[in-house]
Amino acid sequence: MSIRSTLLAALCLFCYISAALAAERKVQICVQDERGDPISGALVQVQTGLADEVSSSADGCVSITAEPGAKVRISHAGFADVVESVGNQSQLTVVMRVAGVTQKVEVTAARMPLALDASASSVRTMTAEQLHEAPGFTLDDQLRQVVGFQLFRRTSSWVANPTTQGTSLRGLGSTAVSRTLVLIDQVPLNDAFGGWIHWNEIPQLAVRDVELMRGGASDLYGSSAIGGVIDVVPVVPQHFAYAADVSGASEATSNLNALLSADRHGWSGLGATTLFRTDGYILTAPAVRGPIDVASNVHSQSGRAEVRRALGSDGNIFLLGNILNEARNNGTPLQTNGMRLWRYVAGANWSPADAGRFLLRVYGSDQNYRQSFSSIAANRASEKLTNLQRVPSQQVGGAVQWARGYSQFTVVAGGDLLDTRATDNETSVKSGIDQPTVSISARQRGDGIYGEVLWQPSSWSIAFSSRLDRFGNFDAKQVSSGTSAPLPGIQETVFDPRLGIVKKVAGGLSLTASGFRAFRGPSLNELYRKFQVGQQITLANGNLRSERATGFETGALMDLSRWGSVRGSYFWTQVNRPVASVALSSTPTTQLLQRQNLGQLESRGLTAEFELEPVSFLSLTGGYQYAVSTVTKFQADPTLVGKWTAEVPRNTATLQTRLQKQGLGTLSVALRTSGQAFDDSANQFKLDGYAQIDLYAEHAFGRRWQIYSSVQNLLNSEVQAGRTPLLTLGAPRLLSVGVRLH
Repeated sequence: MSIRSTLLAALCLFCYISAALAAERKVQICVQDERGDPISGALVQVQTGLADEVSSSADGCVSITAEPGAKVRISHAGFADVVESVGNQSQLTVVMRVAGVTQKVEVTAARMPLALDASASSVRTMTAEQLHEAPGFTLDDQLRQVVGFQLFRRTSSWVANPTTQGTSLRGLGSTAVSRTLVLIDQVPLNDAFGGWIHWNEIPQLAVRDVELMRGGASDLYGSSAIGGVIDVVPVVPQHFAYAADVSGASEATSNLNALLSADRHGWSGLGATTLFRTDGYILTAPAVRGPIDVASNVHSQSGRAEVRRALGSDGNIFLLGNILNEARNNGTPLQTNGMRLWRYVAGANWSPADAGRFLLRVYGSDQNYRQSFSSIAANRASEKLTNLQRVPSQQVGGAVQWARGYSQFTVVAGGDLLDTRATDNETSVKSGIDQPTVSISARQRGDGIYGEVLWQPSSWSIAFSSRLDRFGNFDAKQVSSGTSAPLPGIQETVFDPRLGIVKKVAGGLSLTASGFRAFRGPSLNELYRKFQVGQQITLANGNLRSERATGFETGALMDLSRWGSVRGSYFWTQVNRPVASVALSSTPTTQLLQRQNLGQLESRGLTAEFELEPVSFLSLTGGYQYAVSTVTKFQADPTLVGKWTAEVPRNTATLQTRLQKQGLGTLSVALRTSGQAFDDSANQFKLDGYAQIDLYAEHAFGRRWQIYSSVQNLLNSEVQAGRTPLLTLGAPRLLSVGVRLH
């Protein structure tokens, strides 16, 4: 071979080796879900060659060696596989979307994405599609399709006094305050002063989906999570998008929703609003109505604005605010209430390589609430103004969290702080003349630290978590005519552990078990403010102590492959010192109650749920709950022992049948039924059981326009909502028609 040929061959070999070495470059792939949260354990494989699969770490990222233009496949249980081209970039962000019903992924209280069969908690997700198709004007209406979800009374929040909008799960009941914690992006939505929920605070189009975890979760979330946690997952601005939804309904009801989001050069923003008004209906039953009974109407406006800045591919920072303004009539000309609530949040999410995932939230709220009360004549022909309330409250809080995966282990640690200040200004009215105002002010503070270790060897998933809380009220005082008097305060320290175990068995069967401790501290409203609903007056009690709960749950989940899934569980929860409204005196038209620690109550029962898709155009979703919730101890009045917990029925069931055919549209039929319940702790006022049918139909015109119609309470069934002591009713048949643009 000539020297020239040798040099040419050497040059070609050099170029080939250089090209090969150049192609063997490192590419970082970061895997995240649609919320932007990292997905650990995702399998990444280059589709060319014989490269091994590698798994993403706790921050969702992994480094691979690939040549430009190579394709990689990313897979994870519960998500649809993704195939992406590497291109020439050194870093690639991949968004994985939740797979179909047979592989649903839930975000558990560990705040880590887990496949449904890896969670020891009983979790149900209401998707955006299900929320849109559930007839109802407010979020609590839509969530009633989840078996076991209930408000304090059977009245929807679009006509109910806000102070009766407490919610509960697992048959634990509630008073005005909730025994379930409601969150949005790690920020509590429970009212700062009273613990109830403003279900219309978040504009409807800004809600992506809602996750409900049943069972005590104070091990990670602290106070209020006795019955579980409801996580409202918001829409996060990621690209240009717009949507509008306009509807009208009977009872002079109108609902306008709009959303706009955009992004540019690492910045993104979102604005959303809901404008709702209704004349409502008369809550008092026809047989006991009088001339003063009028419709309970509401006018409300809510808005949400968010600005977000991406920090490379490792994180982002954001600033957002909510506003809710509403005015209500509570059933008579003189009984009204209104409020204005501002909520603001600043946060950061950061997932640096090999360091885990960091989360920071700083938030606060400012609220002004007002309400008027009256005394009503026995024949309901007249009323007199008796009291005016003004309750300003402020809340500030913060939370920090870190999570990281180590082989088969995932470790979570964090802490939070919440400080609330409120003043209850009471002005009595006698003979039309305002009396001197009596003001009660107090502060409430809770802080806690928590940790969790999740171990997932082979077919097991074992999670142990615990939390230490300090909770208390202080600086409580009553000011009247210039004189200040101190009021009782409380200080408590609470430790709450939890253990959850999942064992995957052959054939798609998973067995689950969990045990927990949980607590709920009394709200400032329960401690210091009296309130009135109809002719039922409830007095405050400054000596209340926190509720403590112990419970366990065991069950099984069957994954039926393409058919769907079925889940069943047995639960038992015992609540010590539950705060309940106990009757002090009663007449045929009035009732006087006081909040007291009711000794002990116990809730035990069975829950069965299913999500099935027997054929491509038909899906069935539903559940049944049997809950025996009774008072088991009460030294002050032993006659209450064995009584049903107020507002908790033994039997509840839901069923939704959904038909969808391309070119025709969607038809959904929903059935909700409940057995009898009692409206008081002494079980004197029975509420009959009921069954209600709702319909929803939708047709699309092109890709962007849809028209829809719904009927709530199709058969116009009478729903007994409460006895205060007069009978009040749930909503009659309601017809709505709307148009949607997206």
